[in-house]
Amino acid sequence: MAAKRRKPKTCLVEAYARAVINGKVVAGKLVKLACQRHLDDLIHGKKRGLVWNGNAARHAIAFFSHLRHSTGEWAGQPFELQLWQTFVIGSLYGWKRKDGLRRFRTAYVEVARKNGKSVLLAGTALYALVADGELGSHVYAAATTRDQARIIFGEAERMVSASPALRARVARTVNNLAVLPTSSWFRPLSADATKMDGLNVHFAAVDEVHEHPNAEIIQKLNTATGARRQPLIFEITTAGHDRQSVCWQHHEFSVKALEGSISAETADSWFAYIATIDDGDDWTNPAVWIKANPSLDVTVKTEDLKRQVEEAREMPAQQNAIRRLRLNEWTEQATRWIDMGVWADGSTSFNEDELVGRTCYGGLDLARVNDLSSLALVFPPEQPHEKTKIIWRHWCPQEDILRRVRRDRAPYTHWRDQGYLIATEGNTTDFQFLEAEILELATRFNILEIAYDRTFAGELVRNLQDEGISMVEFGQGFISMGPAAAEFMRLLIGRLLQHGGNPVATWCASNVTVRRDPAGNEKPDKERSTERIDAIVAAIMAVGRLQTAQGGSVYEERGLLMI
Repeated sequence: MAAKRRKPKTCLVEAYARAVINGKVVAGKLVKLACQRHLDDLIHGKKRGLVWNGNAARHAIAFFSHLRHSTGEWAGQPFELQLWQTFVIGSLYGWKRKDGLRRFRTAYVEVARKNGKSVLLAGTALYALVADGELGSHVYAAATTRDQARIIFGEAERMVSASPALRARVARTVNNLAVLPTSSWFRPLSADATKMDGLNVHFAAVDEVHEHPNAEIIQKLNTATGARRQPLIFEITTAGHDRQSVCWQHHEFSVKALEGSISAETADSWFAYIATIDDGDDWTNPAVWIKANPSLDVTVKTEDLKRQVEEAREMPAQQNAIRRLRLNEWTEQATRWIDMGVWADGSTSFNEDELVGRTCYGGLDLARVNDLSSLALVFPPEQPHEKTKIIWRHWCPQEDILRRVRRDRAPYTHWRDQGYLIATEGNTTDFQFLEAEILELATRFNILEIAYDRTFAGELVRNLQDEGISMVEFGQGFISMGPAAAEFMRLLIGRLLQHGGNPVATWCASNVTVRRDPAGNEKPDKERSTERIDAIVAAIMAVGRLQTAQGGSVYEERGLLMI
């Protein structure tokens, strides 16, 4: 008789991802993107050297069943991962590279308070200590102060005390959990530790990243992983409010990784899971609370959350705190301007040669001496149903590229090698090189005008004018930028703009924050935007000149709104 074929084991990670995508589990946009990323990588990941190991995922998930809760109503009971936690842990340990080592080296998880962040971090740290197959595993609970670091470490200590299996393996001394046969240990670590520069990190648990005043601790942890085969920095936090913080930087990088506005290769080692209510959601509506609270009705009590929301609705002074801590919203007023889903609709590529001889308008956003410079050429449609097209040129100094890769977490070298970014010789922007390239473009296209910001123009503008190119100064205040930005957004939202999917421009688009005047007029804000936005500023200036040439807009008829 033929042997019975074994039924394949259910993959809890994939099951959760499909349940979210199918709407069986209510989740916000960014969680849906995380789940879709997982499902897409199951199909296409092999092309990038990624391998899914279901057994490794199940091993990590199963480890938590050996842990016990130490406080609250579940004290003494086995740790049962919630579905979202299963997805996180399974993803971190199930995804491998083709060499068999772990894929993800940084994990950024952002959820509202009371969703079990600390116990999840503590349990994962214990897994790294006793079950990750690493000899001499050095594990840290890292924070800005020793007391904060001891929150995670203390939770892990109590888990060890409550588990007979762990008590038998883990030796406990003051501020130290050790597995002697493997020379491994777990310790709390703070910024005031005197030996942070001598670390050899296998795993670091970083709680409440939004409370870190700067990037120092996380940077030191990252630089201390170089001797490890498959280190992991696991960051869990609630939303913050400081958009100059390391937490906001990691939040924004995570969003870009999920949206695909940075290349998959750049994002492949970065895991992101962000549970928050969506733009446009009514924060007082109980139906949306689960988006930010995936442990709703388990560790998060609906009645308690309802009470706090109702109080905040009646007391506006409490609203920011409740929306940030309990609904995981970043509460500062700055918001991303461009919906990257809308941006993606204009990404269809086209051949520049199709536009040779065509009329166009340019926008030139020049950098300081060592930053990104961008030129956008905007071509109005000449046929019915044709879209307005943009072609791009981007430049930065060759000697500055590696520093920018580290600083901006953007793949400048990749863009350079693919031809999307032109590296000029030296450590400052070579304006003579830019001038030569713009003149070459002028032989191919009928450039009627190029708008520029006078701040960094100088000799380059004078030289181009001498060569017969019409250069038009374009102010950066609301009077000039407001109408142009509104027209750019009208084209984008109306799906009337075809930008070709240029990756440098896409990255810039994902960075744009706008400033609004009291009447609601908008303009890009370089100071509050997280990274470079030069390409979009250039495009807006070019659209502004096109708008003027075509007879202006409602703004020119009535001017900017004033109140």
